[in-house]
Amino acid sequence: MSATYGRANIVSSFGFCVRWRKKCVQQIDIKAGDAVIDLMSGMGELWPSITEKVRSSGEIKAIDFSPVMCDKSRVAAERLDKFDIQILQEDALKNSLPDESADVVVSTFGLKTLTKEQCKQLAQEVFRILKPGGKLSLLEISVPRFRPLRLVYMFYLRYIVPLFGQMLLGNPENYRMLGKYTEKFGDCSYFGESCSNAGLKVITRKFFFGCATAVVGQKLQ
Repeated sequence: MSATYGRANIVSSFGFCVRWRKKCVQQIDIKAGDAVIDLMSGMGELWPSITEKVRSSGEIKAIDFSPVMCDKSRVAAERLDKFDIQILQEDALKNSLPDESADVVVSTFGLKTLTKEQCKQLAQEVFRILKPGGKLSLLEISVPRFRPLRLVYMFYLRYIVPLFGQMLLGNPENYRMLGKYTEKFGDCSYFGESCSNAGLKVITRKFFFGCATAVVGQKLQ
């Protein structure tokens, strides 16, 4: 999907993916000089919003296990050459980041690909790498609970988004996975429970009537 991922996301979401990525960063207090970890970082779409807050004194470490996405994110990092951005091709569930090394952990649009057991693993990893007092914000597209909206939204994800992918010269079979992943994922509530069980203090928020949800919080002192 990597060849068409960026364009297809923006076009098929009518720009909502851009808005929700900004929300992911805006809903926590990121300060100048903070060390930020971007898990399942994709093509680095969060970084312009993050660099506005951490300034040149901060740092970003990005984790993604896709070599093509990492290559694309290196291009994004070159455009932000005034900032300290390190890209690690690793599994977010088992990575080389030191314990308590991050002031902030963020992630967008990766949670839906995880099983429940992997959600538990990720929550434990977030707890491990956050400093005491550190903050987290992870956001994902979700299944709305209002039935009329849910029917329309899921039809769109299952059948219309693959057409956008095909129009943009992508493989429609790949884009059909979006609806399958989202339907199985539901929303961020289970990941939120996993974070609480891991020792994090979190709340779950929803956006656009539940078409996206987020887990936001911190690791207590």
